[in-house]
Amino acid sequence: MNLLIMGPAGSGKGTMSAKIVDLYQITHISTGDMFREAISKQTPVGVEAKSFIDQGLLVPDDVTNRMVEERISQDDCLDGYLLDGFPRSMSQALFIEKTAKDMNRPIECVINLEIDHDILVRRITGRRLCKTCGEIYHIDTKPSKVEGVCDVCGGELYQRSDDNEEGLRVRLNEYTNQTQAAIEFFREKGLVQDVNADQVPDNVIKDIEIILEALK
Repeated sequence: MNLLIMGPAGSGKGTMSAKIVDLYQITHISTGDMFREAISKQTPVGVEAKSFIDQGLLVPDDVTNRMVEERISQDDCLDGYLLDGFPRSMSQALFIEKTAKDMNRPIECVINLEIDHDILVRRITGRRLCKTCGEIYHIDTKPSKVEGVCDVCGGELYQRSDDNEEGLRVRLNEYTNQTQAAIEFFREKGLVQDVNADQVPDNVIKDIEIILEALK
């Protein structure tokens, strides 16, 4: 299965991605991981991306697009991939839809996690991440056994600098103004499956499983 998972910040994309990958043994590609891998391997597009990042600039769409193309062309995506955090704009949506099709790895489903933006404020401000392995926690709904320490690897937990109400509002505005149009583009192609993300994670993944089992 070749999938996209989309939704606003805090909707649970990371949590659901981990569960989907575990259930269906497909490759999870997050934009953050993709950038880190390309930069660490010093691929041509990774070197180019680093030149922008080192200057504190946003990586342009054409560079990000080429990085995604490079990543999904790899052998571990042959039996399916889950792209998380991309596309974020209409231009990126147009690119990935055409590129994936041209590579004979077309997008088969877009999982759209829907949740009221006001609910996201508490979700985001309470979120904590492990500096070492990236495991996600929440001070209310998924606290670590020892405060500030990851259950999985013992790494230090931290709060992202933009995981506050002001930072969230900025990201939600960007999502509404740019990413929503990308979702509607895929919806017109009959690829979008909406999922209520305002549920406990076990219920969200059950809804996703029903959708994906129908694809198999």
